[in-house]
Amino acid sequence: MRKSLMRLTLRQLQVFRAVCATRSYSRAAEEMALTQPAVSLQIRQLEELVGQPLFEYVGKKLYLTPAADALQRAGADIFDRLESLDMQLADLQGSLQGQLTLTVESSAQYLVSELFAAFRLLHPEVSLQLSVVNHAQALRRLSVSRDDLWLLSQVPTNLALEFLPFMENHIVAVARSDHPLCRETRLSLQDLTAWPLLVREPGSGTRQACETFCHDKRAHFATTLQLGSLEAQRQGVLAGLGLALLPRHTVSLELSCGRLRELPVAELPLRHSWCVVHPRDRYLSPVALAFLDFIRGQRPQLNALNQRL
Repeated sequence: MRKSLMRLTLRQLQVFRAVCATRSYSRAAEEMALTQPAVSLQIRQLEELVGQPLFEYVGKKLYLTPAADALQRAGADIFDRLESLDMQLADLQGSLQGQLTLTVESSAQYLVSELFAAFRLLHPEVSLQLSVVNHAQALRRLSVSRDDLWLLSQVPTNLALEFLPFMENHIVAVARSDHPLCRETRLSLQDLTAWPLLVREPGSGTRQACETFCHDKRAHFATTLQLGSLEAQRQGVLAGLGLALLPRHTVSLELSCGRLRELPVAELPLRHSWCVVHPRDRYLSPVALAFLDFIRGQRPQLNALNQRL
């Protein structure tokens, strides 16, 4: 190892990380409560230790050099290890502490609140940093390993991943309670295609699953209306804009009070499983391991809840 690298300080890495995140010396200075000359000095000293420039301007934009990319990855590992050390020290004192960073697909956000609330009863000193995104955005975060764990409905097969299925995800067809199809006792998927179908944005895991399913069943909807979120889909169905294919648990309240009806489609529900996912080679913090163990122990109760829904 270069002797110069042994003189790196955590403060320098914190300043460097702030510049990487903000792509601006001035905004990094604000974030770190420093002056801009102080930030510039820290970065200049860091470049001398590394032996290469870390940033370059193209026009008015600040870009990371290859050396900065390498240092950013190393810095992330260092801070992850320090966070893990803090958790382990807390564990030795008899309590689990730290932060769980979790990315979930938007249709799973309704499950996470219940899960984490139950987890916090056991470990009240654990905090949560939650990112709610669509399937494509979750995969992008997964590719750069930005979080501890991910909750996905479809696990990609082209990545080295560990995954734990913990709850079935049933996608059903729903309509407003006064829709003509609600008078039918048995329907086929093809019967639905004469009506407008409300769909999510491109990149949604639910949309991808439903499009593949309908294509395989040769059910082609003449009219589709693209809405920007699952909540917008649900409100659109309630407003009478059309039908939707939605995870059953996300509309359980509307189904139970009769505002929406689940249509008796022979080919449905479309069944997937929610999975907790992490890269196979990722070092998991004590908090992440504890959350995994918690979910593993909750699987029977979660599936019983799913059956009631």
